[in-house]
Amino acid sequence: MQQVKKGDKVKVHYHGKLTDGTTFDSSAGREPLEFEVGGGMVIPGFDNGVTGMAIGEKKTIHIPVAEAYGPKQEDMIMDFPKDRFPDDMVPEVGMQLNMSNGAGQHIPVRIVAIKDEVVVLDANHPLAGEDLVFDLELVAIEGGSPLIIMP
Repeated sequence: MQQVKKGDKVKVHYHGKLTDGTTFDSSAGREPLEFEVGGGMVIPGFDNGVTGMAIGEKKTIHIPVAEAYGPKQEDMIMDFPKDRFPDDMVPEVGMQLNMSNGAGQHIPVRIVAIKDEVVVLDANHPLAGEDLVFDLELVAIEGGSPLIIMP
């Protein structure tokens, strides 16, 4: 029975939850997630979780913060003056925005608080600081690069 190893391209159905059971993402009703194991395309804990699985196998994995999106970084939370927002924009907690750093890079941020003169923006990944739980089902394995063994 073929098992997933580093370099394999795999297709996986998943249901991602926080430790309190809140769903944050799922492939239900969509095509399975397709990626190369060990290729840096998914968080390390997800790569590790599918390694060794066989086609049709289902399992639940628990991914600690360090193997997910890392801890929340306080230096990624900033006060932004309200008067720098466009006049026609009404900031609301939870609103997703893109900031530009002046060098043409766009940084996704989320409004986490609104104060008298400033809006508090969080540039951390929304799942930073969270342990994650995934229900996985391995759908397919497409082997990595073929090896040629010379006699």
